[in-house]
Amino acid sequence: MTTVAEITGAVKRLPKRDLARFRKWFAEYDAAEWDRQLASDVAAGRLDALVREAQRDRQAGRTKAL
Repeated sequence: MTTVAEITGAVKRLPKRDLARFRKWFAEYDAAEWDRQLASDVAAGRLDALVREAQRDRQAGRTKAL
């Protein structure tokens, strides 16, 4: 059995209270991982082309104020 399958099975067997705690923990963990990946991508310049494109669109009047 794979680790993912084991985790899936364990999650399915959690009592409701523990499942709620797990959901909260995982949402926080996943958000932190997303933030770390985004920071890494920014630092490595992987988003530079998108920034330049957005700046060109703004200068050309193809954007709306939020």
